[in-house]
Amino acid sequence: MSTISNEITTMQNQTAFNQTEVGRTSSSDTNDANMFLTLMLQQLQNQDPTQPTDNTEWLAQLAQYSSLEQMTQMNSNLEDCMSYVSAMYSDMMMNAEITQTLSMIGKDVTLSIQDPEDKEKTIEVTGTVTEASFEDGTGRIKVNGEYYSIANIISIREQGEPVETADSTQTTSSNS
Repeated sequence: MSTISNEITTMQNQTAFNQTEVGRTSSSDTNDANMFLTLMLQQLQNQDPTQPTDNTEWLAQLAQYSSLEQMTQMNSNLEDCMSYVSAMYSDMMMNAEITQTLSMIGKDVTLSIQDPEDKEKTIEVTGTVTEASFEDGTGRIKVNGEYYSIANIISIREQGEPVETADSTQTTSSNS
């Protein structure tokens, strides 16, 4: 019986310690721990004195409680980690878009945009990127005096390279 008393004292001390640590556990975690301890104490108080509960059963319950508490803490830590990784990924994607947009300055591009006269058709605009900017987190480039989203780009070439289209045929001459 002294082993059970020692375990209960240890649990009460741990619960008191956990309650003093502000910010480490949420109120629902603390409530769950208190509920478990209350139920355990009620079991001890209401057990049949002629048939006491086996110590191994109490130790098994303590082990389950300990495992549950550790899993809850690990889940909280994983959520924090995922939040950090998500923020880092978002920053990396934004930096990649900035780098990609800036690297287009001075290059010839072909864009596919909606025809201003017939909204159901698209037209191609070809020109040299003279400026890059960012609006609402999206890269924009200036071609022929107009700004376009980088999402409209269908091809990028070094300045001065010929534009290849699906209709163009390539002829080669050979001297034999």
